[in-house]
Amino acid sequence: MRFVLASWGSRGDIEPFAAVGRELVGRGHDVRMAVSPDMVDFVSAAGLTAVGYGPNVQPIAHAHRAYWTCFFRSFWKTRELNRLRGEVWNPIAACYHEMSATLLSLADGADLIFTGLNFEDIAANVAEHYRIPLVTQHWFPLRPNGQLLSFLPAPLSRGLITLFWWMSWRGAKALEDTQRRALGLPDAACSGARRITERGSLEIQAYDEVFFPGLQAEWARWREQRPFVGTLTMELPTDADEDVLDWISAGTPPIFFGFGSIPVESPAATLAMIDAACAQLGERALVCGASSDFSDVAHSERVKVVDTVNYAAVFPACRAVVHHGAPGTTAAGMRAGIPALILSTDIDQTVWGVAVKRLKVGTARHFWTVNQESLVADLRTILGSQYVARAREIATRMSKPAESVSAAADLLENFAQVEVAR
Repeated sequence: MRFVLASWGSRGDIEPFAAVGRELVGRGHDVRMAVSPDMVDFVSAAGLTAVGYGPNVQPIAHAHRAYWTCFFRSFWKTRELNRLRGEVWNPIAACYHEMSATLLSLADGADLIFTGLNFEDIAANVAEHYRIPLVTQHWFPLRPNGQLLSFLPAPLSRGLITLFWWMSWRGAKALEDTQRRALGLPDAACSGARRITERGSLEIQAYDEVFFPGLQAEWARWREQRPFVGTLTMELPTDADEDVLDWISAGTPPIFFGFGSIPVESPAATLAMIDAACAQLGERALVCGASSDFSDVAHSERVKVVDTVNYAAVFPACRAVVHHGAPGTTAAGMRAGIPALILSTDIDQTVWGVAVKRLKVGTARHFWTVNQESLVADLRTILGSQYVARAREIATRMSKPAESVSAAADLLENFAQVEVAR
């Protein structure tokens, strides 16, 4: 069978699709991917065929972080929020129809389209045009539910999520209707999220249900349509792993600090804060820069800095993990059985911070509120025996990555076969 996998975003958005893509290729299927242009090399290195899809991620990711920082810090500055929203949306709007054309070409003759939350409406319309099945991947529950916004009454939570999808649809309606007309489809009468669900598309929940207690019961009527598979990852080794594990074994287990795909604003100040906080606590720090450049920043011997590392290999040897709150990093820390401190920079990461606090496996705050004093206090909290014990308990309830990837591939194969048989 031929599968088209379409996902736009940073590595955390793309790796789950690459993991499933490699599994499908290993089963003898034809797999083609459409990903952010700056992620094509990553996917190609994983042994998959990929084409660029939409704008580059980094400029938009910077604006996205700035928007949510402004929103949480100064929500009344509407002019600034509108300006930042334009920096996020305008490059996307400019590429919207190019993305549709790319996916239309790629999906010609395909048996199924597998897409992510970003631009699932584009993929849904192309799938409708070709009359082929659509599968979406969600890395947290974004169909109406009462669990995501757990601090609100369940009916209000469901209402706000429904309103979010309606507003998102209205904001992009002109673009989407133009796409649908070009595909020979009528104008949309409701949000893409609602149409996807009502069409009967498979909505894979690529996270562990343990993070959102009660969600599976709430979604009982959609049990077959919204299966939980756990986080999808390739757990790729890196050139730094052996050196890092040697460094860890030569001393006490360190605290891991990671910052994901969006660079921190001041690497020097950030590393100095980490160094000072760990000195105060008598801890060592393993800092993974990823997109942040710490190469020329001075630090003490208690700190080791690397560009990238394999979480699956390194996290079990650490005392705790401090990170930005991406779903993949959150799941990796939970699988390792170590407590977490999430320093979120946007609304998605804030969701995972809330989930971690609710499970009592760590704590969270917005990154822009962090200083040395708060970092020391938060680390003392999560290194407490009750958090360590709770993290170890939750680890036993987490899915295994290889099984999650295999389960997702099974779902795609079975869904394509059932739809073809119809």
